[in-house]
Amino acid sequence: MSFKSANLSNLQLRVLTGILGGAVFIGSIWFNEWTFGALFLGLTVLGMLEFYKIIAARGFEPNHNIGLILGAGLYVLVFLIQKEFIAASVLFVLPPVMLLCLVAELYRKKQQPFINIALTLLAVMYVAMPFTLLILLGFPDDYYSWHIILGTIFLIWAADTGGYIFGRTFGRTKLFERISPGKTWEGWLGGTLLCLGVAYLLSLYFQDLDLAAWIGIGLIVSVFGVIGDLVESMLKRSMQIKDSGSLLPGHGGILDRFDSLLMITPFVVAFLKVFH
Repeated sequence: MSFKSANLSNLQLRVLTGILGGAVFIGSIWFNEWTFGALFLGLTVLGMLEFYKIIAARGFEPNHNIGLILGAGLYVLVFLIQKEFIAASVLFVLPPVMLLCLVAELYRKKQQPFINIALTLLAVMYVAMPFTLLILLGFPDDYYSWHIILGTIFLIWAADTGGYIFGRTFGRTKLFERISPGKTWEGWLGGTLLCLGVAYLLSLYFQDLDLAAWIGIGLIVSVFGVIGDLVESMLKRSMQIKDSGSLLPGHGGILDRFDSLLMITPFVVAFLKVFH
C-alpha cells in the first residue's frame, strides 16, 4: 500500500510541476518581451550551472565563473541590441572575454588546463548560444512577437507526444539503441506526422510565418529534436547519471527539459534568416 501511495504521490508531483511550470513558461513568453527575456536568462544561467555541476562530478574543473559571465553576457547583450538600447558593436567585447579563459587558466594551476578551457566554452556553445538565438525568433522585425517562439515549442511538444504514442503502440525498429534504447523509427514517424499537422494549424493562427515556413520548422523539429535528445542522453551516459538535475520534481533538470529546444533553435534561426 505504501509503495503504491508513493508512486501516486510522485505522479501527482510530476503532473503538478508540469502544469505550474507550463503555465509560467507559456505566460512569460506570451506576456511581454521583458518576462520572456527574464525567463530565458534564468534558464541560461541555471542550465550552464547544471552542465558545470555534471562535468565537475566526473573530476573536471571548468571555470564556471568566466563561463557564466560569457553566457549571461552574450544573452543580455543580444537582448539589449534587439531592444535597440545598445549598438551591435558591443558584441566585440566578447572575444577578449573568451580569451580570458586562457589567461585565467595560467593562474588556476589545474592538471588539465586545456580540457577545462574547452569544457568552459562548451557550456556557452551548448546552453547559452541556443537560448540567446531564441531572442532573434522573438524579434522577427522591430517588435516583439511570441508567435514563432511558442509555435516552435508547440511543435516540439507535438513531436514528443506523437513519438511517445506511436512508439508505445507500434514501435519495433530501434532508432539509436546504443544511446537511447526506447526510441524507435515508428515513434519518430508518428511524431513527425503529428508535428507537421500542428505546423499546418499554426499557419492558420500564427501568421508571422506562412505555411511553407511552419512546415520547414516542423521538419527541423522532427529531425533535430530527436538528435537533441540523443545528444543529451549521450552526455548523461558518459557522465553515468540518470537525470541532468533535480530542479523540476518528476521532470529532471533544465537540460532534460530543454534538450530538443537547445538543438533545434540554431537550425530554425538559420532556416528563417537564409531561406525565408
